Amino acid sequence: MKIICDKSKLTEALSTVSRAVSSKSAIPVLDGILIKAYGSSVTFSGYDLEMGITTSIPADVREEGEIILNARLLVDMVRKMPSEEVTIISDDKCISQIIGGVTEFTILGINASEYPEMPSLTDSVSVSLSRAMLKSMITQTLFAISVSDAKPILTGSLFEISENDITVVSVDGYRMAIRREKVKAGQPVKFVVPGKTLQEIAKLLDDSEEAVTLHVSRKHITVNIGEYSVISRLLEGDFLEYRSAIPSDDKMSVTVSVRDFIQSLERTSLLISDRLKNPLKIKFEGSLVKISCSTAMGKAYDEFTAEGITEPLEIGFNSKYLLDALRSCECDRVKLLMNTSRSPVKIVPMESDDFLFLVLPVRLKSE
Repeated sequence: MKIICDKSKLTEALSTVSRAVSSKSAIPVLDGILIKAYGSSVTFSGYDLEMGITTSIPADVREEGEIILNARLLVDMVRKMPSEEVTIISDDKCISQIIGGVTEFTILGINASEYPEMPSLTDSVSVSLSRAMLKSMITQTLFAISVSDAKPILTGSLFEISENDITVVSVDGYRMAIRREKVKAGQPVKFVVPGKTLQEIAKLLDDSEEAVTLHVSRKHITVNIGEYSVISRLLEGDFLEYRSAIPSDDKMSVTVSVRDFIQSLERTSLLISDRLKNPLKIKFEGSLVKISCSTAMGKAYDEFTAEGITEPLEIGFNSKYLLDALRSCECDRVKLLMNTSRSPVKIVPMESDDFLFLVLPVRLKSE
């Protein structure tokens, strides 16, 4: 194989594909990127047996062929090349040269026949929506995905697609994020996509109205975004019956400025650290939201105005959980729907039902 590629296009392709390469695999072939050079283009693939990313770029293919090269080395070598073109040559013994100007590296590759075959989807269901919409739905729910393997199904987001809308749900036991959009989807389907896959899909999406299509089979999902194709296994198991976890008896609806709330939380959270994980005490009283914190390092207090406080209410919160939810709102003002000091707080938009964030309170020492 012998190919000549534009360095910038090659760097971008390799950097993106390498995010699907296993970083801790005991199998050398999974540490590599599969390179296939045919016709006038080169295809690069990374796959860790859970998720794969594939892309193609135009190239001057002098000799067709296939090779697997170590992802970390290849990305670093190409990125540091002094020239605007990079040549990659591999012989029958998998000895490979990566050349740019006067700079030359020689490394040993692996025969392409040893690369695991990526799944192919059969009997798939498809749903299309805009890139901007899918990106928003993913980014607004990612924060609530569980990072614990205690319940593997919760390490992904549930996609519920009905005839007229699509709902994405994430929950980790302490908070929940629900995002809805009206979409003509057609065939109803439910599936759970791993959080890692969603992170990578979000990175590839832009804020355009260009359509992107999800192809879903019983065990896998494929998403094609521009020149990139992402394939991933789906998580198996029963997702939480999330509707029953949403409180319906809201006694008070408080309207707050998202910016004011975030800034106040950030100030009072300065005394909280990994070692000092004390909760924040938030008191709704009169026309004020009063936030205080006390740790071994000292005390903090801040306040800001709000609307709709009908009676005093004091609640304890994990500051990170509350901040994650507020930073994901994508709007200026929200409503906090509350009941008692021990009930979850719902964060919802002012007019629509596009999203709902649920944050569980933390018991304060005085309770």
